[in-house]
Amino acid sequence: MRFTEQLSQAEARNESLLCVGLDPEPSRFPGSWKDDASRIFDFCATIVDATKDLVIAFKPQIAYFAAQRAEAQLERLIDHIHRVAPDVPVILDAKRGDVGSTAEQYAREVFERYAADAVTLSPFLGFDSIEPYLRHDGKGVILLCRTSNPGGADLQEQRLASGELLYERIARLAHSEWNATGQLALVVGATFPSEIQRVREIAPTLPLLIPGIGAQGGDAAATVRAGWRSRGGRTVGPVIVSSSRAILYASRGDNFAEAARLVAVETRRALNEARQDVSLR
Repeated sequence: MRFTEQLSQAEARNESLLCVGLDPEPSRFPGSWKDDASRIFDFCATIVDATKDLVIAFKPQIAYFAAQRAEAQLERLIDHIHRVAPDVPVILDAKRGDVGSTAEQYAREVFERYAADAVTLSPFLGFDSIEPYLRHDGKGVILLCRTSNPGGADLQEQRLASGELLYERIARLAHSEWNATGQLALVVGATFPSEIQRVREIAPTLPLLIPGIGAQGGDAAATVRAGWRSRGGRTVGPVIVSSSRAILYASRGDNFAEAARLVAVETRRALNEARQDVSLR
């Protein structure tokens, strides 16, 4: 199944726009697991099991695994997600950006070694840094566009000779000539609702991966109002709203899975209420 089809089915089945980011920090693990990197799979799989019916996607961040020499645990985790939540896509948050044979190897890593359904990429090197990923049939490619960090404006809001801002140009290319497979998406941070709205105007149908709610301070309702669109009762502008730390570390006690589920339930509710408001406009 193609990435965009997976998103559509997960949104409908789980009635959700919520993506749980899997950013394991052993120093924040509960109880006897604290500081034990060998428990990364156990911790993340427990979170997955507790939230798998509440999400549109899961998003493991590769750096949190690689820094702990836990790449094998990441492979196990993605395989686990595919087994227990086969309708939920896995986005590997890698933010790769290179060209030629190196890009080809990164694409193999993401889609063959880890078997992810989609990956985040930096488009800074242009289309030939993206094209090797598009050769993998049905896989999603999610391009950094307007990121949630304060320094993102250093480049992303620079005005080009055409009059466009750089992030607007990225959105336009992703929605047009770059999107040969129909599987491109964009990253736009929840801390900038006006930019989400602008990207949605330029790319009315592309999926938007929106990190930054929860611990980073983004407003869930404003995010959905700015980015999610429907027509005739069907989603035409999907959003994937990611929350990581607020869910993962809702409790450091033995009840961490139950606490994570409660936060996920509440976050999904807030997102769905905002989606209902948009659909009634």
